[in-house]
Amino acid sequence: MNDVKNILLVGVGGQGTILVGKILSTGLAAAGYDVKMSEVHGMAQRGGSVSNQVRYGAKVYSPIIGKGQADILVSFETMEALRWLEYLKPGGKVVVNDYQIPSAPILSGKQEYPAGVLELLAAKADTVTVPAGRIADSLGNAKTMNMVLFGALVAAMDLHDIDWESEIRNNVKPAMAEVNIAAFRAGMKAVR
Repeated sequence: MNDVKNILLVGVGGQGTILVGKILSTGLAAAGYDVKMSEVHGMAQRGGSVSNQVRYGAKVYSPIIGKGQADILVSFETMEALRWLEYLKPGGKVVVNDYQIPSAPILSGKQEYPAGVLELLAAKADTVTVPAGRIADSLGNAKTMNMVLFGALVAAMDLHDIDWESEIRNNVKPAMAEVNIAAFRAGMKAVR
């Protein structure tokens, strides 16, 4: 029996997907899991797509998640969820941020941001929409949107038995620890 779980984190450069992947991987490893992680930055510094694949279990042989294999897809930007949906396995779950970052073609007027993305996702997969931008803003720091989504991921995957708050403290600047932990907690509540 294959006990390996596959988590796919996707977003746009600058949203903190890589940081969440790092915290997730170190926490899972500290809990005794074999963990493999793969990240693709692409044109991340120019607002391009970013993906982070985390696989964990008793023994993991490869860091790569194939199409149709992700147990959960966590999308930090709305349209990115559609772009990566083919990686979700049948019966998998989507956690999507209802936050839009227009790409260069959209900003230049050559394309329009697609309408109805959240509805399309909900029709195709078990989808939880998280207003991570609004939650982070309510905490006074929009940059904590990634920790809101991390909390939503932990709740959706039922990974409550790991000391995530210590992992967050170990991976963010000390001055930013409390607001990031508050964002993480708010993200967990958003999924319950």
